[in-house]
Amino acid sequence: MYDIENVPKDKPVLFLSNHQNALIDPLLIATKSGRFSYFLTRASVFNKPIISKFLHTLHLLPVYRVRDGWSSISNNNSIFKKCTDLLNENNAIVIFPEGNHHINRTVRPLSKGFTRIVFETLERYPEADLQIIPVGLNYAKAENFVDSTSVYFGKPISVKKYLSKDKHEAISSLKKDVFEALTALTTHIPSENYNETLRELESRNVDFLNPETVNSCIASNFEICVKPEKVKTSFFRRLVKKILIANFFLPFWVWRSLVKPKIKEVEFIATFRFAVYITIFPIWFFVILTMLIVLFGWQLALCYAVGVSVMALYYVKA
Repeated sequence: MYDIENVPKDKPVLFLSNHQNALIDPLLIATKSGRFSYFLTRASVFNKPIISKFLHTLHLLPVYRVRDGWSSISNNNSIFKKCTDLLNENNAIVIFPEGNHHINRTVRPLSKGFTRIVFETLERYPEADLQIIPVGLNYAKAENFVDSTSVYFGKPISVKKYLSKDKHEAISSLKKDVFEALTALTTHIPSENYNETLRELESRNVDFLNPETVNSCIASNFEICVKPEKVKTSFFRRLVKKILIANFFLPFWVWRSLVKPKIKEVEFIATFRFAVYITIFPIWFFVILTMLIVLFGWQLALCYAVGVSVMALYYVKA
């Protein structure tokens, strides 16, 4: 996590982030930003009433797109009004302005939905000191586990400076400024020759967690590329991994054999893996502890619980 000091604590904030990794992206912002946030989420996941109620309790708000049907677009009016009210109350809202997610290491063109929220907030509450915080999410390899991630919080963009411009010019200028900020905070490989550029970067073993050096490498036509030191995986860490797999063989089997093969979009691999790990793994862990208590007593079960927990923490953090 970098430059968290850029996030105001007592002002309305609109977090605008790139979007590569489905549910993992909002989870990172929720846990790293230091602000309790509301999230604009595609309306299609709110279709079932029970799920809709649950998502609203998590402060997720539906946003409707053309693909959801023209008749539903008008529903955004009430959602955007709620956003302006929340911002006037110095809350924080998270939006992924690219409008969708994609695993590619590039910032896609931004939709103008966030600009509507910005200018409607200023029109209804001209005294609101609304700040935009660009957020760059960078993954070493998003579909892997354990994966390394860097989160960059950009400098605040005060939206009041756009009021002096023509409305259309202000919208265009704001989108341009946010796009440029996002492309500086994350690895941005231009769509032209994307695959060739990515292969060249990977062959040079660049540090994708450091977007500034990677973007400089691309801009220099690969003449100025910082190559990080290669960290070898220790024998002890490999041993710990094998022990953990042996202890959690059933959840691992469920993930690899039943769940992962059915995932069609690579962007959802980390999301579903996370869901499996926070549900099936704890259940299996509880089953093992129960068996140990019944067969050998609570002392051995406690030692087992502590030992496995320490190994899991070491493997994730090492």
